[in-house]
Amino acid sequence: MNKLPTKLYSAAAVARLDQVAINDVGIPGYTLMRRAGQAVLVALQQHYPDAKSILVLCGAGNNAGDGYVLARLAHSNDLDVRVVSMIDPDKLRADARQAWQHWQECGETILYQNDLPADADVIIDALLGTGLTREVKDDWKLLIKTVNQSGIPVISVDIPSGLNADSGAISGAAINANQTITFIGLKKGMFTGSGKACCGEISFDDLGLPKQAYESVEPDAELLCHSSQWSLPPRRHDIHKGKNGHVLIIGGNYGMPGSVILAARAALRSGAGLVSVVSRPEHINAIVTACPECMVHGSSNGEINSALFDKADYIAIGCGLGRDAWAQRLLYLALDSTIPMVVDADALN
Repeated sequence: MNKLPTKLYSAAAVARLDQVAINDVGIPGYTLMRRAGQAVLVALQQHYPDAKSILVLCGAGNNAGDGYVLARLAHSNDLDVRVVSMIDPDKLRADARQAWQHWQECGETILYQNDLPADADVIIDALLGTGLTREVKDDWKLLIKTVNQSGIPVISVDIPSGLNADSGAISGAAINANQTITFIGLKKGMFTGSGKACCGEISFDDLGLPKQAYESVEPDAELLCHSSQWSLPPRRHDIHKGKNGHVLIIGGNYGMPGSVILAARAALRSGAGLVSVVSRPEHINAIVTACPECMVHGSSNGEINSALFDKADYIAIGCGLGRDAWAQRLLYLALDSTIPMVVDADALN
């Protein structure tokens, strides 16, 4: 188990990595599944070393297969293991079916009947994996709510069940895990939307994929972590503010000047040499008073002097922008430029 990498992938990209591992690298699918189960066992032992009994919740597909592998490994490590399945496990196929059959050699699988054993030390969530595209309903939703209300620590396998792996949205209901151990590639939905709240502490295991396996699949995003690499570089003592970047901030509709004031202060604190703000004319005095370092431009009709775009190195738009015609005109002008841009808040709406 390694520290978190910085590359984030969509669910489809992780599925491609999985196929690269199987078809190109030559790692059998069941070998990957056994490695995943072993990684969950390690996480269980590290975070809950005093646990004596675990409840493994299995759904369908490979996520359930990981759960059955973990159940067998935990049993061989003298843990009291109970497995509850949301489907008839005899309907499982391929590697997941093999994992269930191996578990059957040492324990039984109970079909879910609207309740759960209440005396487990840890719950293992292997219900729904990264391929979830539908809303969680009916018994699945009831089970997830029951788990969340149980007060029992939860380890989610690969991703908390019910969390969209791409958007971080909750699909009807989602497990609130204490720990999530994820495999092969970090899913971008674990770090956006409700992802962080649902995942708890995130651990990562590449399941032994070599570096070359990642070369053919592009990540979708990059995870930015606080570290020394993001510190501002030293500057010459005689440097001029005009050599340190010009940020153009657009927003602050009626009654919302505070958002662009905060954005302007943030731009200055993070190293921008010049900051210009475009807002409603009624807000000029407030912005200048709060942030006298800024250059403030009033726009009553949603127009911007083209010279501002010519001078700007970066744009931040959306803070307090609103959603009226004024806001839309400003947004379209910004989007028509070729300047690197942060799009936030009402600009996203």
